[in-house]
Amino acid sequence: MRVFLLLLLAVSLPSIANELSVLSPDKKVKLSFTDDGELAQYRVSFNGEPVLGLGKLGFTFAKAAPLYRDFKVEEISRNTVDQTWQQPWGEQRDIRDNHNELLVKFYNPSDKDRTFLVRARVFNDGIGFRYELPASGNRIITRELTEFNLVDSHQAKAFWIPAHGRDRYEYVYQSTNLQDVHTAHTPFTVKYENGTHVAIHEAALVDYAGMSLKRQELGRFTASLAPRHDGSLVHKTGSFVTPWRTITLGNDATDLVNSYLVLNLNEPNKLGDVSWVEPGKYIGIWWGMHIDEYTWGSGNKHGATTQRTKQYMDFAAKHGFDGVLVEGWNKGWDGDWIANSELFSFTESYPDFDIEAVTSYGVKLIGHHETSGGITNYEAQMEDGFALYNKLGVSQIKTGYVAHGQNLKVRDDNNVLRYEYTDSQDVVNHFIKNVTTAAKYQLSINTHESVKDTGLRRTYPNWISRESARGQEYNSGWAAPNPPNHIPMLAFTRMLAGPMDFTPGIFNFDYVRKNDGGIEWGKGEVMRPQTTLAKQLAQYVVLYSPIQMAADLPRNYENNLPAFQFIKDVPTDWSHSKALQGEVGEYIVMARKASKHKSYSGNDWFVGAITNEEARELSLPLTFLEEGQQYEAQLYLDGEKAHWKSNPYAMNIEKKVVTSADVLSLKLAPSGGGAIRFKLLSQ
Repeated sequence: MRVFLLLLLAVSLPSIANELSVLSPDKKVKLSFTDDGELAQYRVSFNGEPVLGLGKLGFTFAKAAPLYRDFKVEEISRNTVDQTWQQPWGEQRDIRDNHNELLVKFYNPSDKDRTFLVRARVFNDGIGFRYELPASGNRIITRELTEFNLVDSHQAKAFWIPAHGRDRYEYVYQSTNLQDVHTAHTPFTVKYENGTHVAIHEAALVDYAGMSLKRQELGRFTASLAPRHDGSLVHKTGSFVTPWRTITLGNDATDLVNSYLVLNLNEPNKLGDVSWVEPGKYIGIWWGMHIDEYTWGSGNKHGATTQRTKQYMDFAAKHGFDGVLVEGWNKGWDGDWIANSELFSFTESYPDFDIEAVTSYGVKLIGHHETSGGITNYEAQMEDGFALYNKLGVSQIKTGYVAHGQNLKVRDDNNVLRYEYTDSQDVVNHFIKNVTTAAKYQLSINTHESVKDTGLRRTYPNWISRESARGQEYNSGWAAPNPPNHIPMLAFTRMLAGPMDFTPGIFNFDYVRKNDGGIEWGKGEVMRPQTTLAKQLAQYVVLYSPIQMAADLPRNYENNLPAFQFIKDVPTDWSHSKALQGEVGEYIVMARKASKHKSYSGNDWFVGAITNEEARELSLPLTFLEEGQQYEAQLYLDGEKAHWKSNPYAMNIEKKVVTSADVLSLKLAPSGGGAIRFKLLSQ
């Protein structure tokens, strides 16, 4: 009887949960894996306090057995890495990769085929983990069960844009209680009342669907993968790994900006010698189309003519710009070009654009490939288009995928046209095919309307920039303009992913756009950039991109050469970058040191400060400057009565000698800013 009771007790008792943990090098971040409840789960703490509670791991498949319960966990291996690597270009030349790694296996004791590995790396500023699935044959993922269980959701505020919408990532960011989020794109930023900041994102998105976050209840979110045209999520053959799921942690907002966790989780450069990838600044026949001075399509107002391009190139040469972007040069822009993507040619120009005459004129042509989301049409011509540009000496291409409603067009093996999401697996693979094919022709790619950045610029350094957010074109009058808090919001959300080609530098806010009936748009409203002129300058420092556009018309720069001087002086490649001050959606102060490159000595620092609709006065200690050296501070600051709505042009330009011991006072107007160059005086 006693033996029977002991056996009964043993059967009825739950199995003891195993827990395996790994700490960051500074021991402030802790990641734990557990099989509590026979579920694959994890949790995260920061500074001794829980940040993410227990969250599930696993998958379901169309036909294969699911991976979500009846698991045990065991340790496979541990490792420690502390090394420094260099970017060929970037916001920070030297990147330190210091992490502790733990590889665990979740397995079903009674079914050897139901198993998966999780590789985790814990840094001082957060964690990254990915799935590694040993398998054979084909699998179709129907759900990724990864959860992000943010604790104390009633104390947290979220900064986010909706996922899977008509305009991809091109939305104004919302600031809401965490519990009011529905489905959000990443990077997804959260601020707690105690000052802790969290950013959830992903790294190394390759051959997989992009992840957004879908709230379940309170602060619990699940990974929501972008579907393919048939509703399935990811197709895999044999063993595979997923992108890294990343959680960046900081004591304040600037810690998120100063993190390189996502870059560290990407594979090193696969392209070899990339000395042909060159940062720089450009102008373009672009803004004129947006304000209806020119057209993309052919006709009397056609923007991309040989004559106009040469005029722009003369301006670029005079003021030291590297190239001129020309949109609308190739056939396919007439009529409803967004719907008729298969009419685009990437080798045939309009009769009034002589591409050989333009490319031999003396200033580099920056190429342009608008696809209107016609993936199949573009891939069929991609090599020919790249070969043409390579032959003519073009080294950079801006690509575009304007396809509202997430209707990127892919023809299947039966020639049936299918619609795909911007971040579905097939389109993710297209973008990588685009940059790797371009690399064969020594071409760099700046992708607009593209999938979000996940650090792949480390692996493919010719993926030099991208848009993936609401850029300057929304300020041209055809839509509601970006609000005053847009830039300080981007700095702590979208910019955590990587470089953005925002196209700053608008100097003339007085244009009046009209529709075909001659009626003024936005009459009685402010349908223009909701910034001061000084804020436009500050964007060149705050919004990082290795290629920066001076977006306005050349004549508007000629009319304000003193302010234009900052755009001419500011570099696009940096040896050091540091966010000095800021709060999400409120303000940001960014300092960057120029790399030694072309006409840049590598000794100068630049600062950009930007605020939202609130005027503010900031104290800026200059401790980032080299001790014992004198600098000429060239200041471009909001004027005394500057205001984005009533007096946007008011700006003071002055010079003063400073050292690292000095403190500057920066007065920022409503939706204003300040841009400063610190030029080293003693060489």
